[in-house]
Amino acid sequence: MINSIETTDWREARRRSAHDAIIDAAWSLVSEEGLAGLTLRDLAHRAGITAPTVYVYFDSKNAIYDAMFGRAATEFDERMAEPFHYEDPREVLAASVRRFSEFCTNSPARYQLLFQRTIPGFEPSPESYAPAVRALAGARERLALNGITEARHVDMWTALITGLVDQQVSNDPGGDRWTRLIDESVDMFLAHCQSTPPSRKPASRPTRTRGIQT
Repeated sequence: MINSIETTDWREARRRSAHDAIIDAAWSLVSEEGLAGLTLRDLAHRAGITAPTVYVYFDSKNAIYDAMFGRAATEFDERMAEPFHYEDPREVLAASVRRFSEFCTNSPARYQLLFQRTIPGFEPSPESYAPAVRALAGARERLALNGITEARHVDMWTALITGLVDQQVSNDPGGDRWTRLIDESVDMFLAHCQSTPPSRKPASRPTRTRGIQT
């Protein structure tokens, strides 16, 4: 009985190791070729296995993307959950945007997978998407500490900050043309929201989006 359990554990560990190695190879590949450059043939070559072997661990290309999404979302959630060395809510909010920006600009492919719909037909599974939901909850908490609680203002926040990062990634990679506007944008956003009367319209029905999670 003990030997059977040990064998099962060994097989599961080996399977997990192979699974992770394929995802490592996938991220290595897309960091060079972009998300659209991921092919099973190239992935197998990068991982040092045959293309049919990939299907032993993933039943489709989208399953690979899903595992990549889950890993990236977990990394993002853990990064955003790290303590901020500020007490002032406004400073914490601005610091979270700078952290978000750094996370995204360090890996455009990761940014595109997490925050843009660049892969036709791909939707992350609930399991892979869960870390992103946790990160968004953290963002809502930081906004609430600044008196920002209305859904429309949260939507405005995601559009504003994602827009800055998208411009930076798309039009000035490696620079700071848009990221240097973070503090000014945060001040502008807070000034607007804190001076705007509460909306009397019913809250819009929540939808599943890949909005910013700063």
